[in-house]
Formats: sequence, structure tokens, C-alpha cells
Amino acid sequence: MTLTIFAVFIILIIIGCPIAMTLGIASMAGLLVDGSFNYTIFVQRAFTAVNSFPLMAVPFFMLAGSLMEHGGISKRIIRFTESLVGHLSGGLAVAAILACMIFAAISGSAVATVAAIGGIIVPEMMERKYPAAYSSAVCAAAGTMGPIIPPSTSFVIYASIAGVSVSDIFMGGYIPGVLMGVGLIIYAVITAKKRNLPRSEKASPKEILHIFINAIWALFTPIIILGGIMTGICTPTEAGAISCVYAVIVGVFVYRELTLEKLKMALRDAAVSSSIVMFLIATASVFSWILTIERIPQLVKTAIMSFTDSKYVVLLLINILLLIVGTFMDCTPALTMLVPVLAPLASAYGVDLVHLGVVMTINLCIGLLTPPVGTCLFVGCRIGKISLSELVKEIWPQMVVLIVVLLIVTYVPWLSTFLPSLTA
Repeated sequence: MTLTIFAVFIILIIIGCPIAMTLGIASMAGLLVDGSFNYTIFVQRAFTAVNSFPLMAVPFFMLAGSLMEHGGISKRIIRFTESLVGHLSGGLAVAAILACMIFAAISGSAVATVAAIGGIIVPEMMERKYPAAYSSAVCAAAGTMGPIIPPSTSFVIYASIAGVSVSDIFMGGYIPGVLMGVGLIIYAVITAKKRNLPRSEKASPKEILHIFINAIWALFTPIIILGGIMTGICTPTEAGAISCVYAVIVGVFVYRELTLEKLKMALRDAAVSSSIVMFLIATASVFSWILTIERIPQLVKTAIMSFTDSKYVVLLLINILLLIVGTFMDCTPALTMLVPVLAPLASAYGVDLVHLGVVMTINLCIGLLTPPVGTCLFVGCRIGKISLSELVKEIWPQMVVLIVVLLIVTYVPWLSTFLPSLTA
């Protein structure tokens, strides 16, 4: 059965079949060849995978991000960050990164972060004589913080599969996410000095205060979400629902930009994105279940443990594997397929599962910047109206920065486990 599954999987990937369909068809082919399973088990396993209270947070956070994008919150975040750092060398690039960090704490999605922030600030950067490819690359790279800085749909999916607390892994992503932002900011400042990129005029304290007051409702959003989770007032799923209500109130009654037409667009976008994610989880869970009953995780664990007894070597091998997988597969299906394989292996070497989840997600988010499945890369090309080759030339140094941060997070587990230990 295993040989059939992987053969069908590879063939379908080569011919360009969507990954959700690929996983489902490969799983059905394996069950057909085996012949000892009732086909209703496919439906039962798929339904059980998505029939989860923690997973309800996924559509809520996606809807919240979409509502805030259409409700004028993203542009106010950009204005606020630019007022603080726009006068620095490469200030507009730094402002873009900071804006992505704040929006990441709202949407939980890399693509949504690139689209919402990049769609506004990249044309502005180009108007101020920033190169188009560099402007798009900054936002594409910064967008990878979307699933790392909580809330995060990827973390919710990982937690539901690995059996860890959603709140713990949310807290575990905070410091690594900020480190990613700091690394990209350092690169942006160095690049700006080398290329002599323009600066904005320094805003006066009065102007900064005015912009802050105008943006304060937007800036309260991540505080409400994370504050509620950290204090135990609400679960991540409940926080997602609260953020949706808050986004509607702010967009309709405060900023008055969330019209009925925009509300329909936000609901449609969130429904489409959520259905894709849930379908992926359903089919990938069946695929993972078959691998489990075929003892693939145990075989992998045994093979690696016979190769090395060093936790650090195993973590390096996991990073290499995930960077390769991330090149060909999006974050959600990769997590759903690989967590059942890698979690037992990591546990056998004493790796904290919260730490593993952060490391896995950072790896797969870096994959969003690499073709052929680099969704952040393609969104960046569309926003900047540039070719893929132009963007790749600008993106690879920032990928190096992100990989350096990844290695730091990998080998300094305290960065991922410190905040969760405080709430334990």
C-alpha cells in the first residue's frame, strides 16, 4: 500500500494536480490496493480531522484578517509605522517590515500579510524611487512572519495534530517572530545605506500623536487577541471570534470604511481560504493516518536513531528536509503530513514539541519565498508588477537572513519555550 500511495502521489504532483486532490486520490488508491478497509473510513477520518474545536480558530482568524484588510486597518498601521521610522535610512522599508509584524499579529497568514501591507506600501515605495523588485522583496520576506507571530493558523493546525496547547505554541512563536523582523530590519538598513535609498521627512511629535490616535483602534487588535489568550479569559478559538466582531465594529462604526460590498468581499475571501485549508487538512489527515498504520513514522525514527544519537544532528536533518519540502509544498499540507512523522522522532530525542512546531513553521514559511510553490513570491510579483527572476535576485539575501534566524531558534530552544513556561 505504501508504494502505491507514494507512486500515485509523485505522479499527480508531476502533472500539476492540486495538493489537496493529490493527497485524497493517493490515499484512496492505497485503500483500493489494500482492499481490507471499508471506504467509509476515508470519510470518517476526513470528517474527524476537521471536527475540532481548536481548528475553528482557523476560519475566525482568516475572517478577522480579511475584515481588517477591507476595513482600513492595514493602511493606518502603515501610516503609524512610517511616522516612527520613515526618516531613517531605508525608513519606508523598515516601516513596511514593522507594519507586517503588526498585521501578522492580526491575520495569522503570510499571504494575507503580503497582500494587505504590500498592496499599499509597495506602490508608495516605488513612487519614492525605491526599486520595484527590492520593494516587493521586502514585503514578501516580511510576510513570512504572518504564521509565526501569533495568532497563527499554522500553529493551530500543528497543535491539533501534535497534541500540544494552542496557547503554548502561540506564546512560543512570539520571540522567534520578532527575531525574524529584527533580522530583516537590520538587512534593510544596511541595504539602504549601500544603495543610498531615500528617506521621508521626520514627523513631529504632534504628527506622530495624531497618527497614533487615528491608528489606536487598529493597534488594539493584537492586544485584545493575545491579551485574552495569555490571561486565560478566552481560548484561541474564542479570541478569533472576538477579533471578527471587533473588526466589524471598528471597520463600520469607527473608520467607516467597511461597506456592505466590502463586507461581502471579506466574507467571500475568508470562506474560500478557510474551505481550502479545511479540505487540505481533511485529505492530508487520511494520508497521514495511512502512513501511521504502515508504521512509516516508526521506520523513520528507527533509521535516524541508528544513524546518529545527537539531537543537534537530528534538528539539522529536520531543517534540511523541511526547507526542501517547503519548496514544493505549502505550509498546511506539509504540516499535516509531516507532524505525525517528525513529532515522535523529535520526542525520542527530547525535543520540546512546542519548539519543534515553531521550527517546522519557520522552515515552511521560508519555503513560501521559493518557486515553484512560493505563494508570497508570486503575490510580491503581482504587487510590484515585476518578473519572477527580478524578485528572486532581491529575495535571496533576505532568505539567508531568515535561515540564520531559523538556525538560532533551532539551537536556542529557550527562545521558543520561555514564554510558554511563564504561562504553565
